[in-house]
Amino acid sequence: MGGVRFSVIVVAGLVFLAPASPAAALDGAALAAENCAGCHDFSGPAPATFQGVLERRAPDLFYAGSKFNRPWLVEWLQAPTLIRRAGVMFLNNIVNEDGRDRIREASVMPCPAKLGAGEAEAVADYLMTLEDPAMAVGVVDPERDFKARKALRMFTKQLPCIGCHRIRFRKKEMGGISGPDLANAGARLNPDWIYARIENPQYWDPKTWMPRIEMSHRKREMLALFLAAMK
Repeated sequence: MGGVRFSVIVVAGLVFLAPASPAAALDGAALAAENCAGCHDFSGPAPATFQGVLERRAPDLFYAGSKFNRPWLVEWLQAPTLIRRAGVMFLNNIVNEDGRDRIREASVMPCPAKLGAGEAEAVADYLMTLEDPAMAVGVVDPERDFKARKALRMFTKQLPCIGCHRIRFRKKEMGGISGPDLANAGARLNPDWIYARIENPQYWDPKTWMPRIEMSHRKREMLALFLAAMK
């Protein structure tokens, strides 16, 4: 039966019928299956072979609720932009010109699935249910002060992060493009997930190039706060 869908609201013992919100009226899981499942993996696990990594068409989403901030998801699903300027697997987009390798950025296209506002809300609600139960939460204290210059030195000098990831520091952009762009990491990513990814990259992606580097909790938290501040 067509028409406007309603939700039931009880106030002081009285029952009222009110129009359901656009997101409540839509099936986020069905929309994700229709618009996203052709490229993204919603069930896991991550590829355990190099061939599987080469064949990956888009980032895994089976832990999206642990990784992303919902407001960013809602906006991005309506107007997708490139996060990986070299593609989800940069090796698939390398060309050799005059004896030198470069990324063929023109061949890397943003996600074509542009959703309406209500659809984006519904899909974001669904994606936020896809959590990794083993990931610790509340590890990063967003109110903790950190030394931005020290964190920048760690990211660019003491660790190899800058070779793959682009960041923005005081209006200056720097870094590589083979990994995800981190210039707006704070808007996109949950600080606890940033911490967990730095702590053990291979837990999330067994064949990732990102190295696992032992460091103290304080240094790892500093890096997470540094990236979370980029919005």
